Amino acid sequence: MRPARPLSSLWFALAACLALPVAAQEAQDGQRPEVAAAAQRLQAQVVEWRRDLHRHPELGNRETRTAGVVADHLRALGLEPRTGIATTGVTAVLKGGRPGPRIALRADMDALPVTERTGLPFASTATATYRGETTGVMHACGHDAHTAILMGVAQALVAMREQLAGEVLFIFQPAEEGPPDGEEGGAEEMLAQGLFEDFKPDAVFGLHVFSTLQAGQVGVRGGPLMAASDRFNIVVQGRQTHGSRPWGGIDPVVAAADVIGTAQSIVSRRQNISKQPVVVSFGSIRGGIRYNIIPDSVELVGTIRTFDEDMRQQVFADLANVAEKVSQAHGASAVAQVPDSKGNPVTVNDPALTQRMRPSLARVVGAGNVVDPGLTMGAEDFSFYAREVPAMFFFVGATPAGQDPLKAPSNHSPEFFLDESALDVGLRALLQVSLDYLQPAG
Repeated sequence: MRPARPLSSLWFALAACLALPVAAQEAQDGQRPEVAAAAQRLQAQVVEWRRDLHRHPELGNRETRTAGVVADHLRALGLEPRTGIATTGVTAVLKGGRPGPRIALRADMDALPVTERTGLPFASTATATYRGETTGVMHACGHDAHTAILMGVAQALVAMREQLAGEVLFIFQPAEEGPPDGEEGGAEEMLAQGLFEDFKPDAVFGLHVFSTLQAGQVGVRGGPLMAASDRFNIVVQGRQTHGSRPWGGIDPVVAAADVIGTAQSIVSRRQNISKQPVVVSFGSIRGGIRYNIIPDSVELVGTIRTFDEDMRQQVFADLANVAEKVSQAHGASAVAQVPDSKGNPVTVNDPALTQRMRPSLARVVGAGNVVDPGLTMGAEDFSFYAREVPAMFFFVGATPAGQDPLKAPSNHSPEFFLDESALDVGLRALLQVSLDYLQPAG
């Protein structure tokens, strides 16, 4: 993990403000004039919304304040928001003045159990309880930006209502990062509660700010984009004993360490990663509370990322086998839940839709700034919408000019930093895509 930036909060605030006009300066001739006008008019408001949401982050299925801000905004626009979908989700439908297709636009609202270390003047100081522990809460993945951008797009489209062809469903979704243990949530739950039953869109669009792209760039590709994501839980059971008498019990710490080490061979020796990439990562190890007591058990929690269903199932079987057999070799036992919950499928962009809409992104940032990001091991529950209707999900660069995106603090880092020019790019891109789809030129 890179150390916190040594620069002051004032520098960051100034840099964010100075960066705002960049996207407008780089707008291409093909950008719709109504897009440029709306972006210029809404730019400062979108920044204000984003900073407010950043100050007040909320975990999945707990986005009550955020949902209230969104619903109040939609009502002020003259829309009739539906609230409480999948716990805290908010939707609204805009009907244009002319007949046309239907689209859905989605933004996620939840934050992460991360303690912020950006030094920004609007940094989060919020805390919450997560998995039984008190933690800081931060918009370390940029969902505050997504929500603010979609609020701006909604305002822009409402202002064009009479001239607008077709209908738009605005989706403000909770719990993209996953609901609390024992709860349902996110995109899958919104669909289960009938999201697309009364309003079945012809296409759905979404975006995500990403640290691995430079501000001013947009990333998109047809076909597979983001990996399937699954969580696992392994409990290695030993027998507690005093630390001075390890022979008096069964040490689950040593057994768990061996499980973690041996699990690395699943990817390196049992998967054909020349076919598709695979990741198995351990994210949490919990066991024991005292320095001189060998505990009864150790819990291991982690994630699996795949692009191929057969490979996905094989990793499940291999990890469970490693956990059980390696633990047995130490005289311990293991309960391996692999996976321990429903995961996210691969996020797949409809190839024809992506090919059609890619020029819309180029009209905003220029063809040279629309890049193929390659396969991304991060995951998104936008994938559930993409299984229902043709979809396009794209990335918006978040790393300031002059900083190497590959070395910038990544999404989910306590130091994740959003160049706020990304808000302007995201607003213009999503608005341009929407209008080009609903009422194509010529």
